[in-house]
Amino acid sequence: MLPKLVKFILFCAIVESGFGQTPVKLTLREAEAIALKNHPQILASEHDVSYANQQIVETRSAYYPSVTGVVTGSQANDLARIGAGDLPASRLFTREGQGIVASQLITDSGRTPNLVASSRLNARASEQDLNATRYDVLLAVNRAYYELLRSQATVKVALETVAARQTLSDQITELGKNQLKSQLDVSFAEVNVSQAKLLLLQAQSAVKSAQAELARALGGDQPSDYQLAEEALPAGPPDTPDPLITQAESNRPELASLKFSRDAAYKFADAERDLKRPTVQVAAVGGYTPYINTTGVPSEYEGIAANVSIPVFNGHLFSARQEAARQHALAADQQLRNEQERIARDVRVAWANVTTSYQRIDVSAQFLRQAAMAIDLAEGRYNLGLASIVELTQSQLNLTKAEIENLNAKYDYQTQYAALQYTVGALR
Repeated sequence: MLPKLVKFILFCAIVESGFGQTPVKLTLREAEAIALKNHPQILASEHDVSYANQQIVETRSAYYPSVTGVVTGSQANDLARIGAGDLPASRLFTREGQGIVASQLITDSGRTPNLVASSRLNARASEQDLNATRYDVLLAVNRAYYELLRSQATVKVALETVAARQTLSDQITELGKNQLKSQLDVSFAEVNVSQAKLLLLQAQSAVKSAQAELARALGGDQPSDYQLAEEALPAGPPDTPDPLITQAESNRPELASLKFSRDAAYKFADAERDLKRPTVQVAAVGGYTPYINTTGVPSEYEGIAANVSIPVFNGHLFSARQEAARQHALAADQQLRNEQERIARDVRVAWANVTTSYQRIDVSAQFLRQAAMAIDLAEGRYNLGLASIVELTQSQLNLTKAEIENLNAKYDYQTQYAALQYTVGALR
């Protein structure tokens, strides 16, 4: 029969490894590359960019002539006249004809150029939105990656804690059987083992959750048993956040997108203003009427005309459209200002979090050293009968807490540093 400790550790190892799954080796760079290729948010943003580019083609189409083929046939009673209705001639004809109608915009007083410019700026804003989406995905990948590393490291700490406490519990139990230790000591030791096992189960549950989060961040729906590579700790943060704020104002794609959107809104306001100005258009027709019930009408026809449209009054429609577009552009100005202020705040908060996390690394390392020394002393005192089981178990708890705090400090710093890189627009 295997000892209880060995059975429990084997069971935990099987659960941790996903019932025999081969671990998938993965580095942070590989994870980022997978997410950039597969994540649905990025793919959706790419389609939005393609849509915006087609809007340029759509508005630019007004520069080119419009050519339409037409076939018309009508049946009428002989020598009849139109008494009411919308037909353009007063006399009815029985006829069949085919021809071409062509039209070309000569000028609309700048409206089409402004619409094309607005479409181009909106397309550039969509490209920056795509970059912002990539940044969001990369940040999610970094957070999920470090969270899984943290959870896996916590499992290792928990396994070591279970083994150490079980060994001590077995020793105290044997001493208790020989009347060398009290039943109280045995009970405290068993409680300590149970706490360690609960810690292990919680850590393994956290691993499964972190695996699911990482799979989602990579753009997948099936979590895997990832074997992640450790990342080197980045350098410490700067002394002040001011240079980071300047960097963020230059690099953040959200700001660039809002600037392009604002400029597009002003161009559209100019286009709406141009509605009040004249429009000149040329139209040409030509065709063939092989059958018509009226003599003297030629079987071929062609014609060309120019049309000048000058708006006079339409119930203030164009004025309202221009003012609405101008107000939209002014709102875009304020949205840009709000985003600039929000990003400056985010940089300061991220810098403060990184600074605190960086300082925690040294403090937690010192905590771990002191806890390790304390447990050595507590074990020696307990073996000599100079300390109670309470002192020993408390030192074990402190050591476990120090080990977990040390892990948390490391991975918190890496996560917070990735968030800082995101806020300044420098995340890969």
